[in-house]
Amino acid sequence: MRSVSHHSIRRSILDRIHSGEWALGDLIPSEASLAEEYGCARTTINRALQALADTGLLVRKRKGGTRVCQMPVRQAKFEIPIIREQVEANGSHYRHQLLAKKVKTPPAAIRTRLSISPETRALYLETIHLADDRPYAFERRWVNMLAIPKVSEAPLESLSVNEWLVKTVPFSSGDVTFSAMNATKKVAKALDTKAETAIFVIDRTTWFQDEFVTTMKLYYMRGYQLYSRL
Repeated sequence: MRSVSHHSIRRSILDRIHSGEWALGDLIPSEASLAEEYGCARTTINRALQALADTGLLVRKRKGGTRVCQMPVRQAKFEIPIIREQVEANGSHYRHQLLAKKVKTPPAAIRTRLSISPETRALYLETIHLADDRPYAFERRWVNMLAIPKVSEAPLESLSVNEWLVKTVPFSSGDVTFSAMNATKKVAKALDTKAETAIFVIDRTTWFQDEFVTTMKLYYMRGYQLYSRL
């Protein structure tokens, strides 16, 4: 049995739907049939199908199989922004400060997100993004150096890691969580606000093909608003 990730199978199934192989409302092959076709475990197929069902593209019914949704749910689009462009769009002057740049062993939760072994080290970065010399966002990021070895040579003092990654490294998919939290003392200091102030947080992990590229948290200044499109 080949080692095939559910990410690659999800992309393959999505491509087959977009190509018209399976039309809206069509019943797609069973998990067992797809597992045999792709040469992988049924659990891998199940994860791929469930991920597509979570987007509203597939409808899964117990004992009824999986169908392409006849009226797919429209999804809001979230584009990875270049923070400099966000600041400049508001008429402000942008600059960033690289506070930390270390190659070290990530904690277990980060290793799981990046799908790396306990002995593998990754690049950790802390960056403050400024608008008119006032804190706009505070970024904590881990980069998988196995997937992106050239990051070690990137000019991150002159170009933020956010902008360097968006412009340099392709990504095929990602997971994004939006939440509110009370600022810790460290985050509050970075954003020049009081501890326990309510702030907006974006928690994102991105990957390219079968490799996880980066995982990060972005803490925005109080009053930040997120815009999206349907």
